[in-house]
Amino acid sequence: MSLASPATWTVTAVPVDHPDSVPVLRAYMDELISRYYGRPAEEEEIAALMADNADLLDDRGILLLARAGATPVACIGIRWIAPGTGELTRVFVTRDARRGGAGRRLVGAAEDAARERGATRILLNTRKDLTEAIALYTALGYRPTDPYGDDPYAELWLAKDLG
Repeated sequence: MSLASPATWTVTAVPVDHPDSVPVLRAYMDELISRYYGRPAEEEEIAALMADNADLLDDRGILLLARAGATPVACIGIRWIAPGTGELTRVFVTRDARRGGAGRRLVGAAEDAARERGATRILLNTRKDLTEAIALYTALGYRPTDPYGDDPYAELWLAKDLG
């Protein structure tokens, strides 16, 4: 099975510390840090971000993990920031699983999960250097919105009504 065939993926909610989610989250944090600083991420930096997953614990949010067969290939988090409003976070597809609609499949699964939990609106923030993500969100109907939250790395804020 090709890892880049997202139509065949299973996407399920898992704890952020699940053995299958940890390597995908670590790869996400590694790439995020490396792109921001223009150098390889240091283990201490990755560990610090890995320890900061409280926003997806209990009823504060969920982590969805995508698998190609038994292989974990992508993740996306949704944290609840207000009644009826979720926020996308930790949107990541491993390098080997990119292309073929991987991001579209992942965001769609998150939107479905948010709707199932009563959300009518999804927010997200991102950095301007994450051009692939911005292109994806725009293609999926996300539009600029007012800044929110206290993320020091946020440079662009987007929203989508789930109607």
